[in-house]
Amino acid sequence: MHLYGLLLLSLSFWTSHSVFKIPLKMFAGKFNASVQLDLRPLRKNASAVESGLSLASDPAGIVNFLDMINNLKGDSGRGYYMQMAIGTPGQTLNILVDTGSSNFAVAAEAHPYIIHYFNRALSSTYQSSGSGVAVKYTQGEWEGELGTDRITIPQGPSGTITINIAAIISSEGFFLPGINWQGILGLAYPLLARPGPSVEPFFNSVVRQTSIPDVFSLQMCGAGVSASTTADPAGGSLIMGGVEPTLYRGSVWYTPVLEEWYYQVEVLKLEVGAQNLNLDCKEYNSDKAIVDSGTTLLRLPGIVFSGVVEAIMQTSLIKDFSAGFFDGTKLACWMRGESPWRLFPKISIYLRAMNTSQSFRITILPQLYVQPVTSIDGTLDCFRFGISHSANGLVIGATVMEGFYVIFDRAQKRVGFAVSTCAENGDVPFAEIAGPFLAEGATSDCTSGVSVREPVMWVIAFGLMGICALVLIVLLILLILPCRRYRDGEITDESSLMRRHQLSKTGLKGTQSR
Repeated sequence: MHLYGLLLLSLSFWTSHSVFKIPLKMFAGKFNASVQLDLRPLRKNASAVESGLSLASDPAGIVNFLDMINNLKGDSGRGYYMQMAIGTPGQTLNILVDTGSSNFAVAAEAHPYIIHYFNRALSSTYQSSGSGVAVKYTQGEWEGELGTDRITIPQGPSGTITINIAAIISSEGFFLPGINWQGILGLAYPLLARPGPSVEPFFNSVVRQTSIPDVFSLQMCGAGVSASTTADPAGGSLIMGGVEPTLYRGSVWYTPVLEEWYYQVEVLKLEVGAQNLNLDCKEYNSDKAIVDSGTTLLRLPGIVFSGVVEAIMQTSLIKDFSAGFFDGTKLACWMRGESPWRLFPKISIYLRAMNTSQSFRITILPQLYVQPVTSIDGTLDCFRFGISHSANGLVIGATVMEGFYVIFDRAQKRVGFAVSTCAENGDVPFAEIAGPFLAEGATSDCTSGVSVREPVMWVIAFGLMGICALVLIVLLILLILPCRRYRDGEITDESSLMRRHQLSKTGLKGTQSR
């Protein structure tokens, strides 16, 4: 899950039907952008903005939203993170912001890709629970120890907060070269917490202990930033406790949170340019559709991804474009100074509005999904495709979120979108929002018939394992009893003892699948 110069040129679209030769080079090979730059190798009308959420600080005076502006650093390629002080005395670490998970976890041992880690022995307030925890993401995983400690956030709510911490002891594909963070801040609901929902997530603890409103909002400002740059730009803002009006323009539109695990929403339709993909709306919500800041790309179910790529290829001014660009195995490179963005169409996602018979549309320009990655010999600028195939649902990741100020209004079970003030060039935004529209052809539930959601599958899996264990115990008893031979009180059937010894060594580990 984890893991952020600026070349922003023409915003205009080429409307001529003439064919032009574009100076394009495709680079194959060893550099797989979709893997090496993924975070895991690792959301009603504007009038609906509640008056209490638009203040510069919350009524209780615990937080000042203006103090939280620019408290994030990074970019979509390497993750958006904020600084925290963990333990007593405080150890300063950078923590990745992730709305697609629910554990607060920090490196607790040295790792070749990180420069700092949380030393539990140096904190007088760290308390181990004595139990282990393991989390597996789409790419990357870690194992560690559960505990509690105190944290303070220099650009966050005032005071010291006691939270659950997973101390990462070992990991694979989680910490990556070039990152500048040492832990992850899961901002989703308790149902995703591991090893179970009794582990209170970070933001739940903050709300309970500080009494701030159960709302946070996120602006990520890495649009157009090359993932290869050595600079460490001010990457955005995480506003805890409400909404900061200076971070967005125009209207805020809200969509309901369908299930409180991930921030699951309902997608009704996709358009490439003005072309409707004309898919059954259930295809967009296959498995689930979520808003996840810890995912680098816009990830689409297979049928939807194929439809988007086909529509882009039909609409783009580049003919015979290499399929390798779209599947993430090749970069597209243009001579420095050439703008690729005018060659590609806008992409629109229609979300169900709070008035369920209506929808609204969030639109991203090519500046968001044709992403600068690196330069070659100072003469070529190379780009990757910011959309990928997904095997486990539609994910509105950083590719889309960088165009919007996204409001996670947990108190009212909704996610809001407004055009971000930092995703623009020359006062021309890279994103658009419009509505309301009739939810035509999608007035029924677009999520019915999708795959059983993950926590339910966990319950079913553990239930089946329990039944299997019970049956196994009965069988073992039946096997052991006939074999007992008593000679002066001794049990002579050594094989039955061996079986019990072997069984005592077996165990199961729970992981989170994303």
